Amino acid sequence: MKHNVMMEVRPMNMMPNEESAPTPGASGGPKETVRTYFPETWIWDLVPVGHTGKVNVEKTVPDTITKWAAGAFCTSPVGFGLAPNTGLTAFQPFFVSLTLPYSVIRGEVFTLKATVFNYLSKCIMVSPPSVVSFFTSPVKVTLAESNQFTARPCEGCQYTLCLCAEESRTFKWTLTPTALGEVSVKVSAEALTTKKFCANEVATVPGKGRIDTVVQTLLVEAEGTQETVSHNALLCPAEGPVEKDISLKLPEVFVEGSAKASLSVLGDLMGRAIKNLDSLLQMPYGCGEQNMVLFAPNIYILNYLQSTRQLTMEIQTRATGFLDSGYQRELNYKHDDGSYSAFGKSDESGNTWLTSFVLKSFGGAKPYIFVDPAHIAQAKAWLASHQQTDGCIASVGKLFHNGMKGGVGDQVSLTAYITAALLELDGNTSDPMVEKSLTCLKAAVSDQLENTYTIALLSYTFTLAQNQVMRAKLITHLDKIAATSGGNRHWERAEASGTKTDSLEVEMTSYVLLALLSGPTMPGFGLDYSTGIVRWLAQQQNPYGGFASTQDTVVALQALAKYGAATFSPEGASTVSVSSARGLKMEFTVNQNNRLLYQEEQLREVPGDYNIKAKGKSCVFVQIAMHYNIPPPPDFSAFNISTQTLGKCDGTKKSLIVSVAVRYNGRREETNMVIINVKLLSGFVLDKSSLGPLKNDPTVKRVDLEEGHVIIYLDGLKQKETKTYSLAIEEDVPVRNLKPAVVKVYDYYQTSDEAVSEYSSPCAE
Repeated sequence: MKHNVMMEVRPMNMMPNEESAPTPGASGGPKETVRTYFPETWIWDLVPVGHTGKVNVEKTVPDTITKWAAGAFCTSPVGFGLAPNTGLTAFQPFFVSLTLPYSVIRGEVFTLKATVFNYLSKCIMVSPPSVVSFFTSPVKVTLAESNQFTARPCEGCQYTLCLCAEESRTFKWTLTPTALGEVSVKVSAEALTTKKFCANEVATVPGKGRIDTVVQTLLVEAEGTQETVSHNALLCPAEGPVEKDISLKLPEVFVEGSAKASLSVLGDLMGRAIKNLDSLLQMPYGCGEQNMVLFAPNIYILNYLQSTRQLTMEIQTRATGFLDSGYQRELNYKHDDGSYSAFGKSDESGNTWLTSFVLKSFGGAKPYIFVDPAHIAQAKAWLASHQQTDGCIASVGKLFHNGMKGGVGDQVSLTAYITAALLELDGNTSDPMVEKSLTCLKAAVSDQLENTYTIALLSYTFTLAQNQVMRAKLITHLDKIAATSGGNRHWERAEASGTKTDSLEVEMTSYVLLALLSGPTMPGFGLDYSTGIVRWLAQQQNPYGGFASTQDTVVALQALAKYGAATFSPEGASTVSVSSARGLKMEFTVNQNNRLLYQEEQLREVPGDYNIKAKGKSCVFVQIAMHYNIPPPPDFSAFNISTQTLGKCDGTKKSLIVSVAVRYNGRREETNMVIINVKLLSGFVLDKSSLGPLKNDPTVKRVDLEEGHVIIYLDGLKQKETKTYSLAIEEDVPVRNLKPAVVKVYDYYQTSDEAVSEYSSPCAE
């Protein structure tokens, strides 16, 4: 009988004791311990234990000096077991601990603190932690030199002192980072043999852990907000060499020194998404729908790799791991009636659209992970309870999907989406619920021909329903209104801004591609026609393998996986040559052995002009991704955002109240879900007591803290409506030359609707 044990190990606050320290040893060369791995949670794992009920799991202990608390529970077909908690102390007799901010902005100056702890039973002598040698003494603490920052010791500090049993001392430097990106800070403490007396006794030297080295990373960011521009090309040289010219241009106003670019080459259409399964979008994932973007693409990628015989054990283990964790997370958003909503039971009711999304995704995951059939059955029953007499399905819960808003078309597009989900689940066209919903859709088609999104979705739904007459009618209509340029083909919406990738245009174009690939080939609409669509979609892909938002990413990857499987060839190789006007030359080889390998090189010429040439027999996917920072623009059309900061500047720690006022000025009556992203000032941390009033605001659905950012989720904003939200922050590490921090507001499902502002500390030196 198979049993599964879920184990969690996390750190606890501890006061080390002498008994937990290693016994001091004798001679031998200095033994150095280099500590670089400091996770918040050590183990979170599902382990099969088999019929014995026992299992040994070998893990490397992290470098944190702490007591780890371990808990485990066991599930089996006949019961549930909960093990008592236990602990493991990770410790060494003397060690160094660093205090530094998570991130700073270029030009800021902060104090690095290195605290040396002595938990031996005897005294040791400590000398200054410095880049320059001031004294020779039994214990030497050193900050490694670096070309990424400048450091100077503090003035007037005492540098030679005794450190006796269970004592600690802190040493300081003033650090000024000089490089952008991740900066490594390395501090070492070495105990040296000596006959000097300390507190009337000979200073001791531990036999183990004589040198403790700590390496921690500091993120140094540029001022302003980061922009990303991707230039993508699908090059197929089977009929002769293919070239593509790409020009990297920077805007007139950008932050000096922030521009960087890289070029990547892949031999597989799905390669970029496979590499970034857990980070397809650089966006928060704090609600039930957003969690599914971490879930659903794994299904399409596994299906694709399995059908093309490229699935490796490593990729399967990784993808099924994401499916398992995503499945468990999604159940947190389930209501007792079997439905799902963005924030679970904190919402008044389930959501018809999200419930159908979960329904089809859980069904698609069944070949790869265990999915309780009851979850699928309950979701379907709940959807059926909201089907009307005309076959259409009523919208229940907040509809946060842009493409399904705007009059009568809401119900038609929603019904089309749910019908497609049911057909993806089991393909049963004789299901009474499907038959009734198709009746609703057939009656509505003629009134929807002006709504490109709805027609694109209907074309896919009728393809799955095997209604070839209706499918041909809709695809023929879509062909007439397609936007074509340079061999590319896609579908547009009238309200698109044209400045950034439009998530709805990606989604509707992907539905057309799915319609073409999910049924019999129509005359004039074969793979050549689909290739023009794929070229356009490939150009919209972000550097991480996703697109602009969640639904366009899910649908586009589903469509691209189908196209990739239909056009896959196990043969052929190509060479990609890259050159620039200033003399750069690079060459990449893509063949069947490395088609999934992500090959990347940094580009130093930004701005710059590049020529890319492909020769060979297989298609290659080339992307140049450019990143740069810009100051907050002075005006936005969709949102207004303003900030106010009140400071308490006396006392040992400064504290601030940051108020953010947001207003929606767009053309819609109401936004989708809105995200407010507040970056904390360098050296500041959130006062978590301020979250209570914020979370009690009825418009706030969730608040998350992520690596120096506070993420506030709003249900939405009505047109011309202004809302103000406040939070408290306090100084943790003093930083001089403190730069302003950015606050950004945007519509999660229409990311081109955004605004950015800044706030500063009134207490700044």
